[in-house]
Amino acid sequence: MSNPASSIPGYIVGTWTIDQAHSEIGFSVRHMMISKVRGRFTEFSGKFVTAADPADSTVTAEIALSSIHTGNEGRDGHIRSKDFFEVEKYPTMTYRSTAVRLDGEEPVIEGELTLKDVTRSVPLTVELGGFGPDNHGGTRVGLTARAEINRGDFGITFNQPLETGGVVIGEKITIQLEIEASLDA
Repeated sequence: MSNPASSIPGYIVGTWTIDQAHSEIGFSVRHMMISKVRGRFTEFSGKFVTAADPADSTVTAEIALSSIHTGNEGRDGHIRSKDFFEVEKYPTMTYRSTAVRLDGEEPVIEGELTLKDVTRSVPLTVELGGFGPDNHGGTRVGLTARAEINRGDFGITFNQPLETGGVVIGEKITIQLEIEASLDA
């Protein structure tokens, strides 16, 4: 039986720390049924382990919900309030992998997202950018991941109806991650 890692160019086994300065955790949500609002989180941390068998790899991450940034201070304050994240009571969102599937065109990380004390299964579809040396003598890995969640599944139900029908805020949130991590020494 062949080693699945051999099919991933440059694959390196190890423990990796997410580099916040070179990574981004963003999201988008439908607004007023006609456009999308985008935002990001500026404070987060995480580790992942690339195992000898990639299917045994693991991921853990934590996001400070108060670090939300949509480019509008009023909106950011509202999202931090009890109508949405309630950051005073629930300061973080966490993700923990439960499995890695390599059976399709793109790897999928199965995992559990916890937000406002509600935990749901959320798969991340991954596009591996690659492994390589950095210019400081270390080793880096880059990847893009995406997922979709329904905010109502996490008890975030605030909305306002539009006079023309529909609602101000969509239910589906698209999460986009651009991650660069360094190999721990």
